[in-house]
Amino acid sequence: MTIDQPTVSAAPETPVTFSAELWQAIEPVYAAILAHPFITGLVDGTLPKEAFGHFVVQDSHYLRDYARALSVCAARAPDEDDVRAFAGDAVGAVAAEQEMHSAFMAGLGGAAEHAAPVAPTTRAYTSYLLATVYGGSFLDGLAAVLPCYWIYARVGEALLEHSSPDPLYRRWIAAYGDETFQAVVRRVVALTDRAGAEATDAQRARALDHFVTTSRYEWMFWDAAWRRETWPV
Repeated sequence: MTIDQPTVSAAPETPVTFSAELWQAIEPVYAAILAHPFITGLVDGTLPKEAFGHFVVQDSHYLRDYARALSVCAARAPDEDDVRAFAGDAVGAVAAEQEMHSAFMAGLGGAAEHAAPVAPTTRAYTSYLLATVYGGSFLDGLAAVLPCYWIYARVGEALLEHSSPDPLYRRWIAAYGDETFQAVVRRVVALTDRAGAEATDAQRARALDHFVTTSRYEWMFWDAAWRRETWPV
């Protein structure tokens, strides 16, 4: 099936915000995500439970390192409100990992894949995230962690219009289409615009490259779950 993207009103002609520039750069990636059989399978209920189980386990592995990345962003954030917000997001990522593992694995009827090791794509994605937040600027790190916020929000918003006949998949869709999560994402996008407005052209270009790279990793993460990726040797 085809998932229609939500109607988006035209952006103002001037000025072009940094977030608008970032999103424009990944529109083909986002379109590929919406068309991926993992995502379409969530909506029509045909996604194999084994693929969803792989996703849940790998996402719990991912979120542990994502929380570490958010903690570094918190330490480098420009003001106290941003420090508190990112610190809260880091705590929330760990809580989400624990809740997701228990709720979704129970919904899958057990924990057959509970002990599955970190898969290649998960390892590559989290390694890139941590290297960027530790080795780059605040804007670099912000751009690297942003796709996990923003793409999930946009996917959740798009899928919420269709929902799913499967109650487990409906619950996943509702979590990311929820207004509470959408508000968090708007806050991070607004911070990205503020940080981008203060950066040089070269700094914005480097941040955009990180944003595009981790957006591609988002597609790869869903694709790895669809293929139930394991280490080849």
